[in-house]
Order: sequence, then structure tokens, then C-alpha cells
Amino acid sequence: MSVRHISTGSPFEEKIGYSRAVVAGGWVFVSGTTGYDYATMTLPEDVVDQCRNTLATIGKALEEAGSSLDDVVRVTYILPDGSDFEKCWPVTSEVFAKAKPAATMVIADLMEAAMKIEIEVTARLSA
Repeated sequence: MSVRHISTGSPFEEKIGYSRAVVAGGWVFVSGTTGYDYATMTLPEDVVDQCRNTLATIGKALEEAGSSLDDVVRVTYILPDGSDFEKCWPVTSEVFAKAKPAATMVIADLMEAAMKIEIEVTARLSA
């Protein structure tokens, strides 16, 4: 089985030693992704803006892998403040309207205090 690694160019990938996504066995495993805009290395203050950035980064990684947000079968949301999650629902329900993946939300600290959401997904390769 071949394995392919996908990078978004985030400095965290090199510093920590991980790939944004790994393609293996017909699946795409996307690492926990936060709301940075990697072109500018800025992190919006608002959780909804961070959610949008996070899903855009995930979408780009999936596209490079030969998949899409419509192919996501599992999503995990991690937030330090659980009360922020509902604010993100309009974004997540639109992005996952077709996929309707199995989902879990976890409350946990993230690597930086300014990070308000982290999302990881598993997707199948597009047919």
C-alpha cells in the first residue's frame, strides 16, 4: 500500500513533525487543523472566522489528496470553550450539508490560547 503525505506549508508541520494529511488505502486522514491563514500566518480573533479558515485549509488538503469535503465520513471538533461551538454551526452545516459525517465535539485546551477551534477529518478518496 502506498502512502502519500500532503503539506500546506504550515511552519508547524515542520517544527512538530507531521503532515497536514496522509493518503493511504483509499482514505485521507487530515490532521487537527486550526484557523490560521497560512498565506499571512494570521489567526482571526473570532471563532467563526477561525472555523471558516480551518475548513478552507482542510478542503485544500483534501482536494490535493483527490478527495473533497463532500467525501468526509468523520469529523472531530476540538474547542477550549464549548459555548463557542454553536456559533460555528451555520458554517459546519453548510460545509457538510452533503457529507453529513459522523461527528464528535471535544472540549480541550489547544496549543495556543488564541486558537478557538481545531478540526480533524477522515475522508474517502473520491470515486
